[in-house]
Parts: sequence; C-alpha cells; structure tokens
Amino acid sequence: MKSSLQIKYEKEIVPALIKQFNYSSIMEVPRIEKIVVNMTAGKEVSNSKAIEEVQNELTLITGQKPYVVKAKKSNASFKLREGMSMGGKVTMRRTRMWTFLNELINVSIPRIRDFRGVNPKAFDGRGNYSLGIKEQIIFPEISFDKIRKIKGLDVIIVTSAKTDNEALELLKLLGMPFAHQQK
Repeated sequence: MKSSLQIKYEKEIVPALIKQFNYSSIMEVPRIEKIVVNMTAGKEVSNSKAIEEVQNELTLITGQKPYVVKAKKSNASFKLREGMSMGGKVTMRRTRMWTFLNELINVSIPRIRDFRGVNPKAFDGRGNYSLGIKEQIIFPEISFDKIRKIKGLDVIIVTSAKTDNEALELLKLLGMPFAHQQK
C-alpha cells in the first residue's frame, strides 16, 4: 500500500519538477532512493546495555531491525577498541522509506523544541541530504518515561538528483520545512 506522500510525489511533484527543470523524460526526475538512519551510544560504547537501547530505539523509530555498527578504528578517548559494537544503522527503501519520511516531515520535525527550519545547506554536492537530530524523543514511538538517556541520530536522505538544487526542490515539494536563508 502506498503512503500518502508517495502518491503526492507521483501525482503532483513529478509533473512540477518536469516543468521546472525541463526534463525530457520522466526517468530524469529525481526520486528518493533510500533513507539511512544512524544512532550511536556515544560515550557509553563500553556499556552493552546502552548498545541494546540504541538497537531497540532504532527498531521502534524505523520499524526495522538495525544493523550493528562496529568500530573500524580504536579510539582511546572514547574507550573504543576496533571491532566493538558502537551503535546501529537502518537502511529503508520503498514503502517503509516513504512512511518514515512522511512521519518525519509531518509529525517528528514539528516536535523539535525551538524549531526554525532544517538547514538548506546540508547537501553533500551529489543531491543527498543529511539531517542531524539531537533528541530521539521527537519520534512519537519513543516513550519519554522509558528512555534512560537522550541520544541523537542522523538521517541521510539519498536521492537520484544530479545537483543539490534539484534535490532541494524535491525535498521542498515533499514538505521538508527548510529555514529561510538570509542574504
């Protein structure tokens, strides 16, 4: 079953992008390919219970079991050894990705305290957008009473756009609340 955001993309956004960027084929229109969500235990990497909490919270947020991220290098300041578990990572595609993006834009982002819009400059030069979230409690699935420590997470939206400008326009049309740039 298609998400309401996916239906909006197909019916309204694709024609708008074709008109704006003069694409000759519908296949040129940028689309969202996947969404990756990362979360680490931070300074508590040596605590196996904290790693388990990260895994459980990512499962609640995304509806998908996370992949355990292991350290590639040792770091003495974090008491981190090579190969130690340090967090979780989830890659979402298709229906689950559209459902997550819809919830992120319409439910979770508006719950951020003192929110003034997401950074419109957080593109990587290839049309992919990175969003850092400081508190996992903005997601309605996370119960404030059950969390032990507030942790942040990263959301990376990977698009097929060739330029950042095309990706920015795609995300704007999808409803991503970008902050207004001052000149």
